Amino acid sequence: MHKKSSIILGIDPGTIIMGYGLVKVENNKIYLLEMGVLQPGKVKDSYKKLQLIFNTVSGLITKYKPDSFAIEAPFFGKNVQSMLKLGRAQGVAIAAAMRHDLDVTEYAPKKIKQSITGNGNATKEQVLKMLQQILSFTEDPKHNDASDALAVAVCHYYQQKTSLVGIGEKVTGWKDFLTKNPSKIKK
Repeated sequence: MHKKSSIILGIDPGTIIMGYGLVKVENNKIYLLEMGVLQPGKVKDSYKKLQLIFNTVSGLITKYKPDSFAIEAPFFGKNVQSMLKLGRAQGVAIAAAMRHDLDVTEYAPKKIKQSITGNGNATKEQVLKMLQQILSFTEDPKHNDASDALAVAVCHYYQQKTSLVGIGEKVTGWKDFLTKNPSKIKK
């Protein structure tokens, strides 16, 4: 039996600013629940920053009880120290999700942009404008990290939706598939 509604938590990890976005899926329609940022960069002790990230993600999970957790994969930069810090932030966010028995799905930045805008090289502004259209909101977030995290959640929704298409319909070959899906034939 399929659940009629679900909640997806998306995270854009960071030790200076971490974005989060939550969407609710109800009757195959997606709605914005909340988006925002945590600013662990204001904390001097690097281990306290990680604790803050863990506690915040745990708090969001406790409050909203998401069914899915998606996180942006770190992109590979030239600064090794930055990559290490970002990896730690991502790791504690993932640990918080796993602590609450959530499966974790990771998406590359290009995959997220492609999923939202159709262009893997889209700008942050283009992604935000598409999110505003998809989720029917007008306000611009103070930090791009919030809309980036929201994009992760929406990307996860689209990926789940795509993976469910056609489930239960067995086909025996291309001819059978085209017979059952005449709209797929381009003339």
